[in-house]
Amino acid sequence: MHLTTDDKIELGLNPAFMLSQDEMDGDDHRCYEGEQPQLTVDIEEPNTQDSLDETVDKGVDLVYSLNDRPPWYLCILLGFQHYILAFGGIIAVPLILAEPLCIGDNNAAKSQLISTIFFVSGLCTLLQTAVGTRLPILQGGTFSFITPTLAILALPKWQCPTPNAPLMLSVQLQNGTSQNSDEVWMSRIREIQGAILVSSLLQIVLGFSGLVGLVLKYIGPLAIAPTINLIGLSLFIEAGKKCGGHWGIAALTVCLILLFSQYLSKVDVPMIAYKDKKWKVFQYPLFKLFSALFGMCGGWLVCFLLTVFDVLPSKSDQYGFSARTDISLDAVRNSPWFHVPYPGQWGLPTVSLSSVLGMMAGVLASTMESIGDYYACARLSGAPPPPTHAINRGIAVEGIGCILAALWGTGNGTTSYSQNIAALGITKVGSRLVLQTTGILMIVLGIFGKFGAVFITIPDPVIGGMFLVMFGMIAAVGISNLQYVDLNSSRNLLILGFSTFSGLVLPSWFHSNPGIIDTGVKELDQVIVVLFTTHMFIGGFFGFILDNTIPGTDKERGIHEYQAKAQGEGTKTCDLSCYDIPFCNGLLKRFKCFQYLPFLPSYKTGVPK
Repeated sequence: MHLTTDDKIELGLNPAFMLSQDEMDGDDHRCYEGEQPQLTVDIEEPNTQDSLDETVDKGVDLVYSLNDRPPWYLCILLGFQHYILAFGGIIAVPLILAEPLCIGDNNAAKSQLISTIFFVSGLCTLLQTAVGTRLPILQGGTFSFITPTLAILALPKWQCPTPNAPLMLSVQLQNGTSQNSDEVWMSRIREIQGAILVSSLLQIVLGFSGLVGLVLKYIGPLAIAPTINLIGLSLFIEAGKKCGGHWGIAALTVCLILLFSQYLSKVDVPMIAYKDKKWKVFQYPLFKLFSALFGMCGGWLVCFLLTVFDVLPSKSDQYGFSARTDISLDAVRNSPWFHVPYPGQWGLPTVSLSSVLGMMAGVLASTMESIGDYYACARLSGAPPPPTHAINRGIAVEGIGCILAALWGTGNGTTSYSQNIAALGITKVGSRLVLQTTGILMIVLGIFGKFGAVFITIPDPVIGGMFLVMFGMIAAVGISNLQYVDLNSSRNLLILGFSTFSGLVLPSWFHSNPGIIDTGVKELDQVIVVLFTTHMFIGGFFGFILDNTIPGTDKERGIHEYQAKAQGEGTKTCDLSCYDIPFCNGLLKRFKCFQYLPFLPSYKTGVPK
């Protein structure tokens, strides 16, 4: 029995190679090249695996590629998986900033910050996937802004008042906090809002002016490889800290993720759907699609059972205490049911020159990191390397996202999330629609404070086990770019080794020697410290400079092979049209003035239309 295209979409099968009537008429945005094979399923005989493997193995081993549209229920489940993966990183930002912001034990304020950062992250994700790079990249709070934020809040002006200060002796409100104590942390977050608001204009200028794209002409695999590689390698400390709470639980989580993503990836699960007044049976690669979610939920469930039966220690100074699931129950009880964030909810942002200059270092570091993320995401989603107009537009949209974060008052900016990009390679799902669904879920669930607070109970060892797999995947993606260069060349080995090793050594040295930079100008000190403590910035900077100054042929550097690989037939599942802005192609072609805007697909130095 052969299924029609509608049947396959209804049953949740991969519609990647199905041609609609519009596509046959020439308006094809699915971005698949060559002859389109028809995927069929024989219900009487369970031989769907070979057919599915044949489609997945075309170009890139993806179940759903960039422009594919999975069924709505799969979009929700896969989008929720990305929500879970980003939860730990996003929620860490307000929890880290709570103490320097002088929030203290005000759980109501913490939950409001958490709801706000999730709400804004959802907005920025929709903005980036719709009109930015249009790659399946999740936007969330960035650690690049934390260092300058801590430097700003460490100034004598913003140090927290002592408990005996007059501010803390005011009349208590019914919620247990005082009006003046709220003003203490709100005044500090308004200062951070102003610094992010103004400094993010630099990111917008870099993107819309095309300066980022001009520099990208000189970036080759030897600059991209250490940048992406160090994104994963630099996070080993965070992964180790979380795994160290209970290495057994972390190892269990890793084993479950590997089991579902690798060992059971070829195993299809029988599923039933109701269609045309009868039930139909089909096979689906469930383990491959939800490997990360199943692995985390499995580890979470084991920790819950060990907590219920009181197997894990109940004292915080004992090994394994962090694996308990009842540590953060107070946060769940104290969080509000609903909280709708809005711009200016903490008051009007305040602006000072020193804060803005210090925050600009975080903007530059975040920009470098995002460029590396774009290449990694394109590779894992089956898209060609992003053209200059897409990168220019992506950086500008990230700047707009940081401005939105400043207006709403997250205390942070937004950037691309590496762990969610790594999830594309593990789950083999690179659909843009899935990440857009994630953005909608983040907005909706950001309003429900109780729902988000439940996930605070995920034990650190479970998150650490997930980090081991995800960040390792990112490091491997960076190394894979070296397939284009001549690794027998001593020149290339020197550039690769020095840039990668420097990206590990210099940040470690600056962290172990605080205050070593003293130029007499505090703002300049902050800029230097932030830049030289960012691993991917150091690796990418040295790789870029050495690759463009040390003599070497284009073949030796891998430039020709890199470009040929990007444009070669049968090596990709998507062409450059996937980076076009939707609903604008006709308008952009009609007016020649759009050829001079470096962030549009019609840019005259871009890809010919």
